[in-house]
Amino acid sequence: MTKQVIFLDVDGTLVDYHNRIPESAVTAIRKARENGHLVFVCTGRSRAEMQSEIWEIGIDGMIGGNGSYVEYQEQVLMHQLISKEDTKHIVDWCHARGLEFYLESNNGLFASENFREKARPVLRQYARQKGMSDEVVENLDVEDLMHGMVFDGELYRDDLNKVSFILSSYQDHLDSIQEFPNLEAHTWGGRGETALFGDLGVKDINKAHAIDVLLDHLKIDRSQTIAFGDAKIDIPMLDYCQVGVSMGNGGPEILAMADMITDDVEKDGLYNAFEKLGLLA
Repeated sequence: MTKQVIFLDVDGTLVDYHNRIPESAVTAIRKARENGHLVFVCTGRSRAEMQSEIWEIGIDGMIGGNGSYVEYQEQVLMHQLISKEDTKHIVDWCHARGLEFYLESNNGLFASENFREKARPVLRQYARQKGMSDEVVENLDVEDLMHGMVFDGELYRDDLNKVSFILSSYQDHLDSIQEFPNLEAHTWGGRGETALFGDLGVKDINKAHAIDVLLDHLKIDRSQTIAFGDAKIDIPMLDYCQVGVSMGNGGPEILAMADMITDDVEKDGLYNAFEKLGLLA
């Protein structure tokens, strides 16, 4: 089979809703790489959020910050950051509105003063929505649910990929669009007005653009690409790649547009898709 470049979203695709990597997914990735295919994670996470277990699988690199960061074999190919001026504007705006937030950097996730207290119930709600049991969720704190969290750190920074803030209402997201027209504004943690967080990042950056940068460096055509995802933000990546695969646990938008639908992340979805696509032969 012609060498393929495989792009894996992390949360809900490679990692399940208990933040575990299914053993079958590890087997599939290692076998595909043995067969000469390249495997990258392509995620909203910044590098600091990547648990060591992902690197230990053996991957060729990562696209992070929903497309603001591209790394291949420990070489940084692209890193587009929010300016320090914009960061100060965001921090001051959140403080003025009483919104708790965290700043997403490759050097860590830097939390606002009261983030731990305010985020605890919100993140537990998010975990429940993703299928984690009440019994498990009630024993988890913010640090258990988010990797790389730093408290009492400097908030006026120049190393940021994104900023996420807890929504007091959906209006906070709508107002952020107006307040920061030079930045990209999204929500996460639920569909539409049920979203839990707003986020702000570099304008006109997405996973598809980052894949284009990487393929140009590799001198590989997009006809040799396969993408896996589970959420609306993964749609540009699936649309860009030759084959777009939605996990069975994906949202309705991505299920509707995917070229292929595999099983749930917790039911060997990655392995089964890799097998059907001939990546393990």
